[in-house]
Formats: sequence, C-alpha cells, structure tokens
Amino acid sequence: MRAMQIIRLCDLDETEAPLAAVDAPMPEPERDEVLVRVSACGVCHTELDEIEGRTPPPELPVIPGHQVVGRVESLGRECRRLNIGDRVGVGWIHHSDGGAEENVSLAFRATGRDVDGGYAEFMVVPEDYACIVPDAFSDVEAAPLLCAGAIGYRSLRLCELADGEALGLMGFGGSAHIVLQLARHLYPDSKIFVFARSEEQRAFAVELGADWAGDVNDTPPSPPRAIIDTTPAWLPVLASMEHLGPGGRLVINAIRKSDSDRASMADIDYPRHLWMEKEIKSVANLCFSDIAEFLPLAAKIPIRVETEVFALEDANRALHSLHRESVRGAKVLVVDSATS
Repeated sequence: MRAMQIIRLCDLDETEAPLAAVDAPMPEPERDEVLVRVSACGVCHTELDEIEGRTPPPELPVIPGHQVVGRVESLGRECRRLNIGDRVGVGWIHHSDGGAEENVSLAFRATGRDVDGGYAEFMVVPEDYACIVPDAFSDVEAAPLLCAGAIGYRSLRLCELADGEALGLMGFGGSAHIVLQLARHLYPDSKIFVFARSEEQRAFAVELGADWAGDVNDTPPSPPRAIIDTTPAWLPVLASMEHLGPGGRLVINAIRKSDSDRASMADIDYPRHLWMEKEIKSVANLCFSDIAEFLPLAAKIPIRVETEVFALEDANRALHSLHRESVRGAKVLVVDSATS
C-alpha cells in the first residue's frame, strides 16, 4: 500500500523531505481490531514534534497521522460494534486502559507515533477506539475534528468557564478556529478574545465571531477568565499569564513546546505573571470519550471547518507549509480521492 513514513529524526529547516514515500505491507487486524481504508488524514503540529524529536516515536520507521477518516474494510473476529463499510474516525488515542483517565495512563499509545497511523491507504485500530463520523461532514471536513477539534473540546472543558466569563485564544490555527465556534455555541454571553501573530489570522478570527483580535502582547478589552494556548512557543505562555484576570487559568494545548524561545521563561515575574491565584494546566493527550462527545456536538452546531487539501504524496509539502507559514484552518491529506 502507498504510505509516507518517518524513517529518521531531522530538522525541518534543513530537510525538504522528512517523510519517505514507501510501498508498505498491508496491515492485518487482530481479533479486536478493524482495518480502515483511509480516505483523509489531517496534518497536525504534533507530526512536526515527532519528526524533530520533541516527542519521538519509540521505533522507526513509523507511519504518522492521527486525524484519520476512512471506512471499515474488515473486522477482527471479536468485533461486534462496527460493520464493514462504516465511516469511522481515529484520533491521537490509539488505545489505552479504557478508564476515566486513560489519556494519562501508562497504557496510552498514540496513533501515528507509537503505532502506524493515517498517512497511508490502510491502518488498523482497536474497534473500541474507532468512532462513527456524523454525516454532516465530508471526509476532509471531519479529519481535523479528530484531533484539533476533540483536543480543543477537552481544552475548553478544562477552562471551567462559566457563561459570561471572557475566554482568550492564544494562537489561531487548526484547533483554535474550531474552539472559537464551539465556545460561541456553549457560552453565548462570553466575550472571546484572540491573540495571533498574523493579520490574516486575526481577520479570520473576527470573521468567525471573535469579539476582539490582537497580537500576542496586545492588551485585550478586559482580562480573560481563561486562555487556551495552542502555540508551539514559550513567549505566549508569559503573555497569557500577564493577560489573565485574578484567579484565571491558562490551559496549554500542546504536546511539546519548542526550545527556540525557551530562554524567555527566565523573564517570568511572580507578581505580574503568577500572583492573584492564577494557574497553569496542561492538556495531556485525549480520551476516546472526548472524540465521541465532541463529534455529535460539532455536527449539531454545526462547526465550520476551514481546510487546505494536499495529496498523500505531497505530505512533505504540507508539513513544511505548517512549519513555515501562518495557518488558516487545517491542512488535510486526501488519501482515497474516490471516497473523500
């Protein structure tokens, strides 16, 4: 089958083709697994973290990709919930212990890092971790919902926001453009402030309903009760803590942060950034329940998903675009054009 593999760790600034196009063996489902014919797979910043070694795969080569939409091709002998032909989504969680805190369990295994993922024509996943995708979305539209959307949903819940309390979004890419729409639906009386580097991203945020959009260090109209940070950098952490109101919470939605501006954290000032009972909470992976709860909600709203489409063979170009350019919405690989 056609696939794109991580065969070595590398610096994206020095490597034009971090992934290798290969003819990989067809995976075979175990007794509790389903074989999925992949139609579309979202491109996530976490893939950059894998390739550059911030969250390296335990073994190489590996097929990345964890925002996967496809159709069930075959079933393991113990599978009972799904049927051949069902359209399913697979997110970052490939499998875990099934508990309420499975996202932080030692049993957690990540799709596209610990096991092969969706940058391929086929993949396998335990039946319990494949979710039916609502008809409201095309395959391409649904793909970003499996990570950018579901992890954004988890991040918003961790904010513990009440309707009427202001929310800040630090960075405005694949996840934040979904979270803004979700927050507007769940907290109709809350002001939403967006902090983004590029003028294009700020304009997009206002187009989607943001009440204010400014640069990272600009002062919002009022101090947010919570801020979700989706950036790969450290400087936005300091800026967010300074913007927060008393008792506010910063939720960091990132697997890893880059070392490029890590030294900026030496400028942390207790009274300015931390005092007045401000707090920081990280988002660690996601549970299957986050995906299962979020997808029907996204369809009900409905969430508008902005995408830029690439062919599977253009995965390297998609990754470099994500690495080097400001992002409007999400990037998605089309694997099987006949179904997506």
